[in-house]
Amino acid sequence: MGTGADVRDILELTGGENDGPISKKDLINSDKKKSKKTTETLTFKRPEGMHREVYALLYSDKKDAPPLLPSDTTQGYRTVKAKLGCKKVRPWKWMPFTNPARRDGAIFHHWRRVAEEGKDYPFARFNKTVQVPVYSEQEYQVHLHDDGWTKAETDHLFDLCKRFDLRFIVVHDRYDYQQYRKRSVEDLKERYYSICGKLTKVRAASGTEPKIYIFDAGHERRRKEQLEKLFNRTPEQVAEEEYLIQELRKIETRKKEREKKAQDLQKLIKAADTTTELRRAEKRVSKKKLPQKRETEKPAVPETAGIKFPDFKSAGVTLRSQRMKLPSSVGQKKNKAIEQILMEQGVDLNPMPTEEIVQMFNELRSDLVLLYELKQAHSNCEYEQQMLRHRYEALLKAGSGGGCGGITGAGTLASTPGGDAQSWPSTDDIKVEAKEQIIDVVGAPLTPNSRKRRESASSSSSVKKVKKP
Repeated sequence: MGTGADVRDILELTGGENDGPISKKDLINSDKKKSKKTTETLTFKRPEGMHREVYALLYSDKKDAPPLLPSDTTQGYRTVKAKLGCKKVRPWKWMPFTNPARRDGAIFHHWRRVAEEGKDYPFARFNKTVQVPVYSEQEYQVHLHDDGWTKAETDHLFDLCKRFDLRFIVVHDRYDYQQYRKRSVEDLKERYYSICGKLTKVRAASGTEPKIYIFDAGHERRRKEQLEKLFNRTPEQVAEEEYLIQELRKIETRKKEREKKAQDLQKLIKAADTTTELRRAEKRVSKKKLPQKRETEKPAVPETAGIKFPDFKSAGVTLRSQRMKLPSSVGQKKNKAIEQILMEQGVDLNPMPTEEIVQMFNELRSDLVLLYELKQAHSNCEYEQQMLRHRYEALLKAGSGGGCGGITGAGTLASTPGGDAQSWPSTDDIKVEAKEQIIDVVGAPLTPNSRKRRESASSSSSVKKVKKP
């Protein structure tokens, strides 16, 4: 049940001083209690529209007034305040300055601290200039003379390089073509860097090998020509190039698949050879052994190539029938194939697990798995061989003119109505046909342009056949 204090709290009535039971301490220390209450308790009126429970959550333990706005009092970057001290502010002054990069004596103005008055311009350290070498008349005549360049034209080139900091595009633009020959950017670079290399060689100390920058002008010209051809391609050429790249990727993937299949086939053949050699060696050893040792010694289990059965070497009791369970690495298809072959041969799927039966049964199933894999590899090879044969026949038909009623000769295909014989073409005929037309790579489809040319050629040949009497 609710007390009187709860009722007064709901009705927003202030409670009296004598709420609750009166004790002996209250009567003795009545004056102290009244003064303490007046100092500690503070009443705050709840805002209109706010529920009593929400208002009670806003109070803290010290009964402080609730904040009107949410505030973040956590220490961190959010509440960084400027720490204002009692020191004086450093004064700033509007003062003139000069830029060392300017040689025309221009004077500029900016705001700067008074303590930095008279110091150099701070951005003058970024004024970097290229050291263009200077040669004398004797050095030019002895080392730098060139029949294709005069001294005046070389001096003009070096003057422009010094003025524009080796920006050869600007140098090429400002070059005096009215007085001198017309030069390309590569010609200007080649002349400048060849002179720099010769001067470094001449001025180097004896016994030292200086590093010389060599500019390959021919490579630069070929690079720009290639870029220009690449930029001037037509949309048809771009589409054909993308098509050829896709077909090249397909051919590479097919080649990798063939190589992988060939490697797998070689592994299977090696595994079959090793199993046969191991069994022959085991038979030889068993023949040499005495019959008494056969009973005492356990037969060694050779490593199976088809299925690798796990070895139970853990401590404890194990059942011999566990050795007959197929490992999880054997797939469901192989498992079904093994069961089908065993049922066809009349072999029990779960024989009596004696030592010899377990060993022989595991060897039998590993051989069956190896036989199954070899059959699959053989069928894949036959399928690929048949595909290549069909493609070869299609290429021969396309090269012979689209079935023109038979080709006579020693190495031709006989396609007469009454004849059923068919012979392969000779190597000489194939070489002649290869010279007359372009045959695509086996397995790669024709490009759009070559397909159009072949279709147009076949249509023209069919029109000629119709016109014949």
